[in-house]
Amino acid sequence: MMTNESDHSLEQYEYDFERSFDEREAIQWMQENWSKSFLFSAVYAAVIFGGQHFMKERQKMELRRPLVIWSLSLAVFSIVGALRSGKYMLHILNKSGFKQSVCDQSFYNGPISKFWAYAFVLSKAPELGDTVFIVLRKQRLIFLHWYHHITVLLYSWYSYKDRVAGGGWFMTMNFIVHAVMYSYYAARAAGVRVPRSCAMVVTSMQISQMVMGITVSGMVFRWMGDGNCHSYPDNVFLACLMYISYLILFASFFYQTYLKDRSKVKKS
Repeated sequence: MMTNESDHSLEQYEYDFERSFDEREAIQWMQENWSKSFLFSAVYAAVIFGGQHFMKERQKMELRRPLVIWSLSLAVFSIVGALRSGKYMLHILNKSGFKQSVCDQSFYNGPISKFWAYAFVLSKAPELGDTVFIVLRKQRLIFLHWYHHITVLLYSWYSYKDRVAGGGWFMTMNFIVHAVMYSYYAARAAGVRVPRSCAMVVTSMQISQMVMGITVSGMVFRWMGDGNCHSYPDNVFLACLMYISYLILFASFFYQTYLKDRSKVKKS
């Protein structure tokens, strides 16, 4: 674990709301309430599929301005989260190395990261609102989209309560990818002409995140026997299952969206 000395070296970078955040209450609340994520998921599924049925005979809504505000808000949140959690992860990597960065539990109670760890898991509930825009604007809702939203919410809440190893990597990577992704969405919603290559970059980042997620999960499983890499076999299994399914789905999406048509054109 990180020493008090290394914790003190980060004090100069703390903000008041980060320093005063009580992660013990947050962890206790999640231990008592994490199962509510199933309720949120059920309501989410009912709303989006019921919404599709409701919108079937109705005109699509534009919602351009609300979508810009929504995407920009999540972009700013993700950018700040990436900077703050990234700073803490770099600190651990520089001080203690890769193994400690994987097995680290101090991400959940570190001076900077404790607030952003909790903010991250809570944010997975309001992020479900992404799909509402898709439904109301009558855009194509693919399996990957709603499956990803539900499973990330369930796994994040389930894992935070136990402060499992690997969480620092999982959260920081997701913050970074979402910072780019929501910035891209905000630009598109605002009517900015974004090159197709930017969309490819976003999906490529998502695929890379899944590969790294599988790698970190494998390292957690390997080092659990050392006694200093706190997790549980069922959690590691669920993490691997989740990341592998994401990898397959995102890779398929990348091929179907960016490569398939191009290969057809070359053949013709």
